[in-house]
Amino acid sequence: MNRIRVAPVPVLTLDGPSGTGKGTVAAAVAEHTGWHVLDSGAMYRAFAFAANKRDVGPDNPVALESVGRSATIEFWVTACDGIRIIVDDDDVTEQVRGETAARLASRYAAVPAVRAILLTRQRAARRWPGLVADGRDMGAVVFPDAALKVFLTASPRVRAARRYKQLKNKGFDVNLASLESEIAERDEQDSVREASPLVPAVDAEMIDTSDLAIREVVIRVLNLLEEALPGSSSGGQHLT
Repeated sequence: MNRIRVAPVPVLTLDGPSGTGKGTVAAAVAEHTGWHVLDSGAMYRAFAFAANKRDVGPDNPVALESVGRSATIEFWVTACDGIRIIVDDDDVTEQVRGETAARLASRYAAVPAVRAILLTRQRAARRWPGLVADGRDMGAVVFPDAALKVFLTASPRVRAARRYKQLKNKGFDVNLASLESEIAERDEQDSVREASPLVPAVDAEMIDTSDLAIREVVIRVLNLLEEALPGSSSGGQHLT
């Protein structure tokens, strides 16, 4: 009996540290292609929020398994506010978007048990017609068979300035120098941790966004996607 081969759902992974434009680029590419989006960073922030709310620290793997079973994490996409993060039926978007929440999420993300818990949730986001996965180990760990892997970089100074502007616009009280120091420190922690360190996949396309506008990055990614999967995108030349 002949077996029919079903092609896997195509995936584009966008990895890199915070402040490189991953989220904005992922949303723009997804809108252009009609693909789904996975914001893995928001998923880790949401899990860290849920665990912290239950007084479960990153050093308690048994209790973390319980959090993984009991906590509900949802992402609602709205026209005016973008992605809203819902934990246990509560909208916690503003609470988990700040730098304090980012540092907390980084601590939990270093725990193998947490990564194992969320890995299943991340892979379940792979649906037709395709998925744009934004994160830090999407290409190296979560979707090693991705059709295209892109790793975005930028200098700590540029990323701090971008993050400063973003947080200021949201009403957070932040200091630029402290922000740059925190970003550099988090990069170091993330790059040397044992569980899925922040490193590009060996076959990833590298893009330094330090001197590029978001539109330029989106065009580059779309053109790379068209090369990897002809017909999946019209390429960046028609981007509006």
